[in-house]
Amino acid sequence: MAKSITSSSTAEYFSKNLQQVGFSSQTKAILTTVKEAVDNSLDACEEEGILPEISVTIEKVGAGTLKNSDLIKVRVEDNGPGIGADDITRVYGEYLASSKFGRGRCSRGQQGIGISAATTWAQLTNATGVKVISKTKEMRLAISCVVEVDIKHNKGVMKNKETIKWDRSHGVAVEFLVDGRAQVGGEGGLQTYLNGTALVNPHLKLTYKLLDNEPVTIDRVSQTVPEIPDATAPHPHTMKLGEFIAHSHLFGRITIGEWLKKGFSRVTDGTLKELVAGGLKRNLLGISIDKAKDSDFRDVFTVIQKVPLMAPSTKSVLTIGEESLSKSIMRLGNVDFFSVVTRRPTICDFKPVVVEVAVARLQERSQEHSDSSVQVLRFANRVPLQFDKSGCAIVKAIESVNWKTYGLGQPKDSLPLGPYVIAVSLVSPFIKFKNASKETVDASDELVDELRLALIQAGQKLSRHIRAEARAIDLENKIRHIEQFGPILVGGVCRILGAPEARKKKATEGLMKLLGRESREAEKELKVAMIGKEELAAKQKKILGESGDEAQELPTEADENAEVVETKPTGKKAAKKVAKKAVGKKVSTSKKKSKQAEKSA
Repeated sequence: MAKSITSSSTAEYFSKNLQQVGFSSQTKAILTTVKEAVDNSLDACEEEGILPEISVTIEKVGAGTLKNSDLIKVRVEDNGPGIGADDITRVYGEYLASSKFGRGRCSRGQQGIGISAATTWAQLTNATGVKVISKTKEMRLAISCVVEVDIKHNKGVMKNKETIKWDRSHGVAVEFLVDGRAQVGGEGGLQTYLNGTALVNPHLKLTYKLLDNEPVTIDRVSQTVPEIPDATAPHPHTMKLGEFIAHSHLFGRITIGEWLKKGFSRVTDGTLKELVAGGLKRNLLGISIDKAKDSDFRDVFTVIQKVPLMAPSTKSVLTIGEESLSKSIMRLGNVDFFSVVTRRPTICDFKPVVVEVAVARLQERSQEHSDSSVQVLRFANRVPLQFDKSGCAIVKAIESVNWKTYGLGQPKDSLPLGPYVIAVSLVSPFIKFKNASKETVDASDELVDELRLALIQAGQKLSRHIRAEARAIDLENKIRHIEQFGPILVGGVCRILGAPEARKKKATEGLMKLLGRESREAEKELKVAMIGKEELAAKQKKILGESGDEAQELPTEADENAEVVETKPTGKKAAKKVAKKAVGKKVSTSKKKSKQAEKSA
């Protein structure tokens, strides 16, 4: 007897394969939940031109139901535009429900899987979905509810809906109760993710409290909200036949010719003429895509792959910018050197991409062993990548650069060594990830070459700085040696020549002048004089304060001299003027004394 064939919903598939979207371990489950909520908040704020303010709280509230797990409360709150009541269930409870799916924009989330997967994980481990509070500008009161996933039908279900007062004029707060283990530090830790997010989003103000640690606030260093470029259509040369056919299903009842122009970049009426000239039957372009057969799509696809097309536009990518990234990189710690490179947008594998690189040297890390590998921070569409480092295109590009040329130690085919941080940001509307959880970027020769060029530019800046430092140290050592042996030489020459002590002193002073030390001595003397003046002013203020008179700064010696010069009489008229002033001062002084006497009486 043949077994019956059943079909499953998207939600049912992912509920059984949550490891594919980042829930492969208890620590990654907590990190992925935070990541998906924060990414959604950032995307929502940028869509509406709002400077984002995001708060993240991680709390351990008890023991979890899974073995060796804790019950963790994850709360993420933002000041975004809010979500309307009709859309809340779709956003948090339905897979592949997204305004960004297939749009070709440089947004963080694109498929509408991540946040629904977080709701599913909470539902599976704690038997409850996500608690949502949302308020838009149009709402007088906020909506509070619990959203769960109807796994069988891939639909969101709203429970416990009520309206509440909220101190925000607009925004969203989500709260998940999930089983897992919260890892704070390390490459795969929550702190690394949150600090990395702040690094490549300089316009973000982020506050977080992780378990029993003190709250941390990272202020924004840029007041400009990035303008997300308009969506770009995919290039036909980047698709396989199956993708090509599936792409047609998004456009309804239009002809194949209209679909090619509307659904792809760089396809025009001129391109259609080239397709016909290349062997495509003209009547195929007039067939409606809902009536076309797979063989028709195959014919179109085969010809279009042979026709040379212009590369897609690079206007669809955005950059953090060297100025903003420079300000942001200073928040990594005590940085004594950094170089930032922003490459011009280019095309790799018929996809527009832009690469930005920052190399920083940390003073606190320089005290550790210099034979440890550099810290690598990877970002794709301004989201930190924390896992599967070895298979990532970014790491392969770093390892392929000869860092010894730029003054860093480097074992063969490995990361360079030293107290450095190398941060690489890749932005593209069509980044090819190795898995659905978007943990690592798939490598291609063109992409690795573009990453290499950006790294080499940053390395050249670093090399110039290291060489300048080496020259300065070498010069200082030479001067120190001359200072040590110069006076001995001067003394010996003076003894041989029988020169007097005054001549010896003059020769020593001349040597100091040649070495440039006299300016340093002058600076020291000036500093001592300034400190002395400040101390004198403080004493004078204290004395005046104790005497009960109005605190006024006493004139310094230089001021007195200036006053004498200014009031020095010249001629008979000037002498009379000075005498008048003196008489006036005596009169006023006697009046003051008489008044004081009356008061005391």
